[in-house]
Formats: sequence, C-alpha cells, structure tokens
Amino acid sequence: MAALDLRFLGDIILDVPDPDHWLSGIAPLLHPADLVIGHLEVPHTRRGEERAGDVPAPGADPDHLAALTRAGIAAVSMAGNHIADCGAIGIADTIAELDRLGIAHAGAGADLAAARAPAFVERGGRRIALLSYNAVGPELSWAAPDRAGSAYVKVRAADGGPSRPQADLVEADPQSLAQMADEITRARAEADLLVVALHKGITHRPAALAPYERPLAFAAIDAGADIVVGHHAHIARGIEFHFGKPIFHGLGNGVVVTHALSPAQDHPARAEWAERRKRLFGFEPDPAYSLAPFHPEAVNGMIGRVRWHEDGRIEAGFIPIWSEPPGRPVPAGDRASGIADYVEAIGRAAGLPPLAREDRGGWFGLTAR
Repeated sequence: MAALDLRFLGDIILDVPDPDHWLSGIAPLLHPADLVIGHLEVPHTRRGEERAGDVPAPGADPDHLAALTRAGIAAVSMAGNHIADCGAIGIADTIAELDRLGIAHAGAGADLAAARAPAFVERGGRRIALLSYNAVGPELSWAAPDRAGSAYVKVRAADGGPSRPQADLVEADPQSLAQMADEITRARAEADLLVVALHKGITHRPAALAPYERPLAFAAIDAGADIVVGHHAHIARGIEFHFGKPIFHGLGNGVVVTHALSPAQDHPARAEWAERRKRLFGFEPDPAYSLAPFHPEAVNGMIGRVRWHEDGRIEAGFIPIWSEPPGRPVPAGDRASGIADYVEAIGRAAGLPPLAREDRGGWFGLTAR
C-alpha cells in the first residue's frame, strides 16, 4: 500500500467575493494530496449578533465554503478565537453547511461535548482522527455544557487575568491539560493516525513562541497525537519533532482575505485594533496587501506536508508558498529556497532544535539532526 499524502493549511478567512480565485493559486498544491486539513477561522453565516470579548470578525458568506471542496480541502479545525463571533447561530450555520458539503470538522459545536468530539476521515483503508483546541481565548468563545463555542485548553495569563489573545499567556492549566490528554488518548484508540490542531501563540511577531507552546504540543504527542499543527499567529513559526512526531508550531496564513483587518474602515473596534496592532507589534502593513494587512514577513508561508507510510513511519516537511498582493497565496516558485531559509531561521531564533533539510522537488523534507 502506498504512503498517504497529508497536507495542512493555516488560517482560512474567505469573506470577500470570489473565493475560488483566492484559493486558485494554491489549489494545484492541494489536489494531489489524499487529505487536506485547514483551519476555518471565522463563522460562515448571514445571521447572528456580534459578540463582545475579542475584536469581532464578521460572518463570511456560507456559499464560500463550497470553494474549500473545489480546492481539495476535506476537513477543517474550528477551535479558534473568532469562531463564536456571531454567536450560536453562526456556529450552527457554519456546521450545517460543512455537513451538507461533506467537509469533516472538529473543534466547535452547539455545546462542549460537540466541540470536543473528534472528526474521523477514512483514506486508503486507514482511519484519521482530528481534534481541535483553542489555546488563546477569549473565554467567552469557549463552549460550555449549555453554550455553543469552541473546544479549548485554558492557558494561564501572567497577570492572573482571563485567557485572551493579547494576554501574556504562559502556562497551560494542569486540569485543562489533563482533559485534553484524555480526549487525545481516547480518540487515538479509535484511529490509525491522530492530528491535533492547536490555535495558539503570539500574533504578528516573527519567530517568537510563548512559554506554553512547546510544552502544550509535547503533551499532545505524549498523549497519543501523531501530528500537531498550529495556527493563529498569522505568520509562520518553526517546526520540530518530538519522539519522531512532527510539530508545525505555526503554519501562518492558509488563505486570509478580508476587509475586517484593514485600517480603513468604519467599524470602531476593528479600526481601533488596526491602530493598536501597529503599536503592539511594531509594523506598518504594506498598503499593497489591502486584504491581508499583516506583518511584512507574513508573505512567507507554507503548506505542511506529511507522508504517512503503512508501517506507521512519518515523513514530514513543507511546501513553500508566498502571498502576492492583495493577499492571494501562490506557489513560491523561485522564492522557495528563500522561504525555506526563513523557516529554518525563525526556528533557530525560537530556540528549536536544528533540522536537516532536503529539497525533494516541490517540497522540503525535514529530519531531526
């Protein structure tokens, strides 16, 4: 039996017209895979009320989700800081359309049990499970026994305040960590391979990993995860292995095209955040990237790639991608080696163990040295 080819995308936001266009640059990189998993960042709904607690994202058009299928994306993680921004209705509408399209999903639901339930996908006679956790808050977005929201791992803030994306988050709560580990162990017993998606990290800052990130990823693998994928930072992070299992600490943007992050808008909270973000993270967005006004280094992206052999052996690496103005990801082309150097450099700056890199024609394989 041939190895299965799994590919992973970071954050996906498609709340502007023509979603097929924004995905078309990377769709040829996704179609050859046996399974593609991305992270769905915002609800897709025409209903719901704006919720306070984080800078609110608008609901995207539910019709845009069909573009994921056409691009080859068959499963999505949903546990993130914006999935509850349109309330329970927004989550329900998103899940209803994903189910109609046959896109597997994990990490959000009508209550905590639904949000914590794994998704399962069959490929080549083997069963793959997906679990998804929000590790950045805000706490209002978390599911409860009687409230819709996301699955989560509570991470303590240095000042003792609530868990929220812009807090100084330092350490996973032991009880919450144990809950995640138990769910991973149980899901792994029902699958041949388990992917754990973690919405984690420090946004908009090159290389930096928060103190809790590596221990959280290690705990997921120790409990039974075979692959850990990270997102939320909107800029790439380094890659490492733990007991031979790959950890993609941050895949950066998969495809993020939205007016909600632009400085030029009439929504007070979003406009205030656009200005505050400049002060917090010390960058001025390139005006050419009107739909993706992120840190200038965020143009360097990746698609995580894993070849999963029948004997359980995992080969891991990444396909370099680059974002062209105003925010469309495309194959890296002659920028590929430079992006690979960038990924290596940010891993080194974050204190990750060095990896050996091999150009395998279209992607870079990585192994521990």
